[in-house]
Amino acid sequence: MEDLFERFTLSILKLNKLVQRIKVYEMKKFGLKSVHVMCLYYMNNHREGVTAGELVKITLEDKAAISRALATMREKGYVEYDPASHNAAAKLTPEGIKLAEYIVGRASSAVNAGSADFSDEQRDFFYKSLVTISDNLENYYDNLSKK
Repeated sequence: MEDLFERFTLSILKLNKLVQRIKVYEMKKFGLKSVHVMCLYYMNNHREGVTAGELVKITLEDKAAISRALATMREKGYVEYDPASHNAAAKLTPEGIKLAEYIVGRASSAVNAGSADFSDEQRDFFYKSLVTISDNLENYYDNLSKK
């Protein structure tokens, strides 16, 4: 009999490790790290600017990692914000927009490669299932932690 727990957890861990390795590989040439990928990706979707607190919530990274990431991207000229202001909105610079658009393209290529053998219906079902599993496990954990 197949051990579903083992198959599930090892598959999720492997996916996470592969995504992290791809992020590291793609960012190395820019002198950035994997945390910068999601920051730039979300900042590209919110061109009006986002605060560090908002990035913490949407990237699921810790506050210190986001603060360091924003400082690095500011030093490299990819984002602008007032470092003296508490939780100031950070915006992409023109160079940051170029890098963010590059990331969006590379992310699309990676997602397409990962689901290359899927039909559109299979891909849609897979992502809906993944979200459902994540939501269900979050509810399960919330209930556990209340006991």
